[in-house]
Amino acid sequence: MAFTAAGSTFRDLKTLLAKASPLRSGDVLAGLAAESDRERVAAQLALADVPLSQFLAEPLIPYDKDEVTRLILDGHDLDAFRPVADLTVGEFRNWLLRYETTGESLAAIAPGLTPEMAAAVSKLMRNQDLILVASKCRVVTRFRNTIGLPGRLSIRLQPNHPTDDPAGIGSSILDGLLYGCGDAVIGINPATDSTETVVRLLHMLAELIERYEIPTQSCVLAHITTQLAAIERGAPVDLVFQSIAGTETANKSFGIDLALLKEARDAVLSLNRGAVGANVMYFETGQGSCLSAGPHHGVDQQTLEARAYGVARHFQPLLVNTVVGFIGPEYLYDGKQIIRAGLEDHFCGKLLGVPMGCDVCYTNHAEADQDDMDNLMTLLAAAGCNYFMGVPGADDIMLNYQSTSFHDAHYLRQLLGLRPAPEFEAWLERMGIVDQEHRLVSVSAKHRLLATIEESSDVQ
Repeated sequence: MAFTAAGSTFRDLKTLLAKASPLRSGDVLAGLAAESDRERVAAQLALADVPLSQFLAEPLIPYDKDEVTRLILDGHDLDAFRPVADLTVGEFRNWLLRYETTGESLAAIAPGLTPEMAAAVSKLMRNQDLILVASKCRVVTRFRNTIGLPGRLSIRLQPNHPTDDPAGIGSSILDGLLYGCGDAVIGINPATDSTETVVRLLHMLAELIERYEIPTQSCVLAHITTQLAAIERGAPVDLVFQSIAGTETANKSFGIDLALLKEARDAVLSLNRGAVGANVMYFETGQGSCLSAGPHHGVDQQTLEARAYGVARHFQPLLVNTVVGFIGPEYLYDGKQIIRAGLEDHFCGKLLGVPMGCDVCYTNHAEADQDDMDNLMTLLAAAGCNYFMGVPGADDIMLNYQSTSFHDAHYLRQLLGLRPAPEFEAWLERMGIVDQEHRLVSVSAKHRLLATIEESSDVQ
C-alpha cells in the first residue's frame, strides 16, 4: 500500500517509517533515509494519517519469515488496544500528550501496542514530547530490591577489568558502593567468555553480596550459552544476560533465538535466588545492531530497536537498557543523534511496558563528548529512566568506551531529588554510606562498611 503527502509517494509502510525518521547515519548508510528535509517532512505528514491498526494488517517483516514478528503479533492484546484502536498515528501522539492520559492509562494500553506503533509515533514527536510521555510511564521490577519506583534512580555498578583481575574488580565495586551505586545490579562484562572465568566471577560476587548482606543482584554478562553452562556447574546465577535485536536473523547472528532465551529464563528461575521478586532477565540493545549484522529487511534502525523491546517484554526482565552510542558513528554520528536516539529508545521501551535504563555512552571516534552525555543523562533522568551505568571515571578500561560515572549518579540524585531503590537505600544508611538526609558520608568518617571490611580482613 502506497502513501502520499506533499507531493511525495512512499511505496509501503516500512519505507514511510524509514523516511519519516529523524536523520541518523545508520539509515543513510543502509540507503533507507530521506533524501532531504522536505522528503522527511512529507513522510511525517503521511505517517500522521496512518491508522494504528495498519501496523497489525501490514507487518514490516513477513509473519512466516521472522519469529520476532510472530511473537509480536501472536502476543498482541486486542482488549488493551481498544481505547486507541480507532486513532491514527498523529491522533495517538495527541492522545499521549493529553492531561487526562495518566500513567495508569498508559500501563493499561501497553500490551495492546506493537513496537512498530511506538516507533511510528516517536517519529512525530519532539524531544520534549518524548520526555513528557515517558515521565508518565512507570515500569517496576523486583529481584532482591525494587527498581523503577517514582522518585527513585538506580545504578548498575560496572566494575570491568581488562584481565578479569579479582583485586581490580573488587576495588571498583568498593568504590561504587561508597558512592551509593549498585542497586540495579553489580554487573561485570568479562574480558574472556570462558565458563571457568564466569563461574569464578559469579562466586566472587555472590560471596560479596551475602557477606555484606547487600540487597542487590549480580550478573556476569557472558554469552547466554556460557551462563547456562555456569548454571549447570552449580554457579550462583542471579540474572541471565543477553544482547538482543529486533529480527530473527539478527538474533541468530548473536547465537540466540527465542527458544534459547526461554530455556535460560526457566533455568535461572529454577534457582529461586530472588528475595522480593522473580524478574530474572537482563537485556541490552542498541540502534544499529540489525543494520551492522546485515538483516534489516529494509526497516529503519529505530523501528528495529523498538522491535527488540517487543522481544524483551515477552520475558519479563528486571533490566533492559539501550547502549545508545556504543556501536559507533556509523549508526549514530554525533552527540545530537545520540541524544535523540536515547530519548526515542527510552520512550518506546517505557510505552511498551519495558523497564528501561540507558547506557549513556559514546565511542572515542564519534563526534560527541562528555557534555553531550551530561545533557542526555539529565534529560533521561527527567523522563523517569529506571537506571544508568556507574563506571569508574566514566571510562570503561575493558570495553574502551566512555559512559557515566559513580559521580554522575550522585549529581542526578541531588539535582532531581532522586533516591536509590528503597531496600538498597536502607542498606546504605545501615552501612553509614549515606546519612539520614541521603547525603554521602565522607570516607574519613570511618563509616561502617569500611569498618566491616577491615574486620573481615583481620579475621582472614
